Amino acid sequence: MKVMKFGGTSVGSVESILSLKSIVEKEAKKQSIIVVVSALGGITDQLIATSQLALNGNEEWKTEYEKMMERHHKLIDTIITDRDDREKLFSIVDSLFEQLQSIYYGVFLIHDLSKKTQDTIVSYGERLSSNIVATLIRGAKWFDSREFIKTEEIQGKRSLDSELTNQLVVETFKELPRISLVPGFIAKDRESGDITNLGRGGSDYTASILAAALNAEVLEIWTDVDGFMTADPHVIKSAYTINELSYTEAMELCNFGAKVIYPPTIYPVCVKDIPVRVKNTFNPDNEGTVIKNKIANDQKPIKGISSIKDTTLITVTGLSMVGVVGVNRRIFTSLADNGISVFLVSQASSENNTSIGVKDEDAAKAVRVLNEEFKLEIEDGRMFPMIAESGLATVAIVGENMKHAPGVAGKLFGTLGRSGISVIACAQGAAETNISFVVEGQSLRKALNVLHDSFFLSEYKVLNLFICGVGTVGGKLIEQIKNQYEELKERSNLKLNVVGIASSKHAIFNRDGLDLENFHEELEKSEPSTPEILRDKILSMNIFNAVFVDCTAAENVAELYHSFLEHNISVVTANKIAASSKFANYKNLKSTALQRGVKFLFETNVGAGLPIIGTINDLRISGDRIQKIEAVLSGTLNFIFNEVDAGVPFSQTVKHAKEQGYSEPDPRIDLSGKDVIRKLVILAREAGYCVEQEDVEKQLFVPNEFFEGSVDEFWLKLPELDEEFEKKRQMLAKDNKRWRFVATMEHGNTKVALQEVAASHPFYNLAGSNNIILLTTERYKEYPMLIQGYGAGASVTAAGVFSNIMSIANI
Repeated sequence: MKVMKFGGTSVGSVESILSLKSIVEKEAKKQSIIVVVSALGGITDQLIATSQLALNGNEEWKTEYEKMMERHHKLIDTIITDRDDREKLFSIVDSLFEQLQSIYYGVFLIHDLSKKTQDTIVSYGERLSSNIVATLIRGAKWFDSREFIKTEEIQGKRSLDSELTNQLVVETFKELPRISLVPGFIAKDRESGDITNLGRGGSDYTASILAAALNAEVLEIWTDVDGFMTADPHVIKSAYTINELSYTEAMELCNFGAKVIYPPTIYPVCVKDIPVRVKNTFNPDNEGTVIKNKIANDQKPIKGISSIKDTTLITVTGLSMVGVVGVNRRIFTSLADNGISVFLVSQASSENNTSIGVKDEDAAKAVRVLNEEFKLEIEDGRMFPMIAESGLATVAIVGENMKHAPGVAGKLFGTLGRSGISVIACAQGAAETNISFVVEGQSLRKALNVLHDSFFLSEYKVLNLFICGVGTVGGKLIEQIKNQYEELKERSNLKLNVVGIASSKHAIFNRDGLDLENFHEELEKSEPSTPEILRDKILSMNIFNAVFVDCTAAENVAELYHSFLEHNISVVTANKIAASSKFANYKNLKSTALQRGVKFLFETNVGAGLPIIGTINDLRISGDRIQKIEAVLSGTLNFIFNEVDAGVPFSQTVKHAKEQGYSEPDPRIDLSGKDVIRKLVILAREAGYCVEQEDVEKQLFVPNEFFEGSVDEFWLKLPELDEEFEKKRQMLAKDNKRWRFVATMEHGNTKVALQEVAASHPFYNLAGSNNIILLTTERYKEYPMLIQGYGAGASVTAAGVFSNIMSIANI
């Protein structure tokens, strides 16, 4: 035989209750079954709330009572089609509601609500729903669970009388009907006969008691989810159903906030080795989760992550605690005597403090109880008053295989640390099935996501990207991400989630990911934004595995980097301002990234998509030393000097560079060598030298007076240089030489200058806007390393940024 329990959502609507009927009738064709049902969804809460209205003398209790009766009547009218059955059921239901009304009226009149009365009131939910379901399913026989589920009071706590209950269950179901219908949750006291219950969620427990007592083949818990999930799907979109759990794992997850099963449910069936299957009433064909003793081929050390919000950590501390026997006994005894449950304990090996985790709602009472318990010790200074810290959350990672997998705890805390999440307290038992820790409440979502991702519970590794700048480079990057999205998911199990996009005036955000097809329209409609607003919004999202991508050339955006790195957000930038700023700022950004365990990457600052900075870093990490750098780093200037000839004067080539998009709108920025100086400073620093922009010797080819005045004035004056350039060009041509604007660093000394290079020089045949770099090192001394290729262009720069993003994902 089989026991099937259906929760409140499974009987809460016409759709769900008809699905229940179909599931039960299909199963009853195979074997005898016992069906346990909860009250209609939300009714238990409504029964309790209405009793409080009556207690407070509020006439609204009548309205709430009428709403409950109307809901049940409407359900019966809809699902019970046989007239005789409907009238008979209405007679039972209306009789129950008349009793309930009398009780409410009594509470209203005398302004008293005892525990006994409250237990009687909440029992009506299951008594009503079970009679409705018993009538709906033809051939079902209704049993009153109060007659065989018995409780007793032990030290002021209501507990199941297991021995008597098992005896009565066996007697009651000696002859099993095809379908037995039982109300869950409710019970009676073995001595007084008063109505009691098994606690909120007790319908699960009722079903488990019946399954164990009758040696059922399986216990099925039918609810509104497909089973146990690897994490809360409302927080982690990538959470998925766990196929199999051990009893221990299920118990740990239930105790730490997974509300799929009422925790006491596990014990009775575990003792009898009866499997539990959790299934979805709304998706009955799904296999759900099976809970059993042994799981074959179980490789994962972590099965799931669970959490408890609204945690308060209370610390009991004092020098007199060291070596004193009985302090912890007093802590837990005093709390237990006052009905306060402790779900986490963390004690320092020095014994001078013990921290306990309780629900926020119990915190004030717990502090009061403990201060009273240790009143004398506090008064004479041997102990300190209780310290309570609220607004916290407790997280537990659960899996029986943790005991066979060294390094799980190290990976756990390392992952949290790299994400900027501070662990306030932690606990792990010797069984190694659960590691629990406490964090700030505002860090809960981030902690759950980063752990789910880190322990491969997610199908995909996720990087959450904030992209600033939607111009040529930013626009190309977004296009490349969009085009590669599906391939990266399929080939690398990587999901690039663009959660924020900002232009110079607007910004849009969505932690679930933005639509990259239509982001331009959405961006235009969004609220105005500034760099400060952008920073505050990104930090407030507190999202895991976050990367800020700067595709601008704005100084006020570069000023945000330090704040992001401080909050464990990696930075990838095509913006040269930060890396070429004052050395102290550059060093601070690098060291902050290192301390926080995140990345500060700027490969495209020099050479666009060429692997220059990465190569220099690889050489240094492997023990090599950069002695000299020679490079042509301006695609604009290289284009200009390749274009100059007898028919095209210097001024005309500058115009061509602007028209073809190689130069800045104001070409003086390129001609001044400022961009090359920045790039050289960055390379020198990455090579290990302390260099400022002011340290670079400048040998420019355009007189200073050309950089004064407006751009229009510059264009008018520029042809004045043509004659001199043409004379020099003819001399170069005669000697078979060419001009190259070369950046040089040798043992920390830096210089930019227009140089003449012979046909034998590697720079001679540099075409178009290409860049080239020669690295002379201790290893590459006689034959320097040469890197050459496209050094400009939106597509290659965006590709270089994309490559940096991939390196953060370790792809």
